[in-house]
Formats: sequence, structure tokens, C-alpha cells
Amino acid sequence: MASTGKIGRLIGDRGFGFIVDDKGTELFFHATAVEETTFDALHEGQQVTFEREHDPRGRGDRAAHVKLVTP
Repeated sequence: MASTGKIGRLIGDRGFGFIVDDKGTELFFHATAVEETTFDALHEGQQVTFEREHDPRGRGDRAAHVKLVTP
């Protein structure tokens, strides 16, 4: 089930960022998780949908299938 949130921080030179979900939880996402647009097209504050998945490296949850919400 898709969750919603906003782009909180982008670390463009490293290819990752963080989404703040509707509950205020910050989730890591990698540039490869972005769909239907490019990582470089993202800006802080943009509304997105995403799927929450477990990080296999043991760092909790992360965001996958990140998509911009179009008005």
C-alpha cells in the first residue's frame, strides 16, 4: 500500500535523500528508487508517494517506488 510524504532532504552529490512521511518519520531513499521522473528533478518539499520496505542492511525501513504527486 502506498504511503505519502514530502521530500525532506536531498544529498544530490551522493544520490540519496530522505522523505518525511505523514507521521513525521524520516525515511531514506536512493536515487534508484525514483520512478516516472529523475532524481535530479526532485526538490525539497515536493509531495511524493512511496512504498515502505525493510532495509536489508538492518537500518530499519526505507522508501521504494518513489513517485511525484502531480497536482
